Amino acid sequence: MEGRYPPIMSDDNSSDLTDFEAGLLEWLCANNFHVEPWSTEKAAKQFYVEEDAIYEAVAALTRKVPQRIQVFYKNGTLHIAAD
Repeated sequence: MEGRYPPIMSDDNSSDLTDFEAGLLEWLCANNFHVEPWSTEKAAKQFYVEEDAIYEAVAALTRKVPQRIQVFYKNGTLHIAAD
């Protein structure tokens, strides 16, 4: 089988980000969702998209730039740290 399966986690695929994913990552970096609880609903309103688009973009970010994003659960709420 050619290629690497699964992708090596240290790879930086930031050049593969869509404009929407890049914008979401920039917004995540500029906000403090590592401290404040994450709200997919608020993110969807911020970007004028459906919540599913946010879920898909966050999932894509964890695959494409895993060294720049961390999704975690703390004190009963979801948090996202990004840099």
